[in-house]
Amino acid sequence: MRLQLPLGRKLFVAVTFLLALIALLPLRLAMEWLALGRQGIAAREAVGSVWAGVLHQAQYRDTQLGDLVAELGALPLLAGRARIELGRNNRLLDGPGGRSDRFEGAVSVSRHSYAVGDVTARLPLGTQFAPLPITAIDLSDVSARFVDGLCAAAEGLVTIETSGNVAGLALPTTMSGNARCDQGALLLPLASGSGMEQLALHLTGGDRYRATLSIRPTDPTLQQRLALAGFVGSGGVYSLRVEGRFQ
Repeated sequence: MRLQLPLGRKLFVAVTFLLALIALLPLRLAMEWLALGRQGIAAREAVGSVWAGVLHQAQYRDTQLGDLVAELGALPLLAGRARIELGRNNRLLDGPGGRSDRFEGAVSVSRHSYAVGDVTARLPLGTQFAPLPITAIDLSDVSARFVDGLCAAAEGLVTIETSGNVAGLALPTTMSGNARCDQGALLLPLASGSGMEQLALHLTGGDRYRATLSIRPTDPTLQQRLALAGFVGSGGVYSLRVEGRFQ
């Protein structure tokens, strides 16, 4: 004996089943479908649903982010865009590990674009930019949107921390500036408080970078040391460029 349901009830059952599948969608599968790995976002383990999950030992390229809560936003889906909110201070995280450093932000993915939004975080950099002694970067409400791999919009305050010296010159402990786009690349134009030291950091293609440190020394002895260290002088400014790829 077959049970016949009215069309309205069939539609209700189908919609309910579909919503249940979405509600129970594992975060791990969502990361694969959204190809977040190609954007450099990975984790040792993704647990929970896409609406309330946790990324254990998350990382961006080779920068460790710790444990992060990941929650898919519902409204952006209506516009054909997937937006995952990321954060560290949340009830879903157990234990004290990783809570001391603030991390808030979001990742958005659509057919032709990728974006990070409202990121406030402190990221250790290790020796990524060696021989430049850049040790950490602080982001304050930083957003950047890429369309077909090119930077389309960017904003927010960026501050880097340095430790050590270059050619015997002790660099300022911090340099800061506002993110913007420059000919398709994400540009972080940073400067010290005096303006005598500047660092232009270009990020292109999602994983490549070019860092140019410029110094305006007045001491002839220091000018000679900078030249011997590989700096190129022009108009009283000595610059050193470092290029590489994030792992």
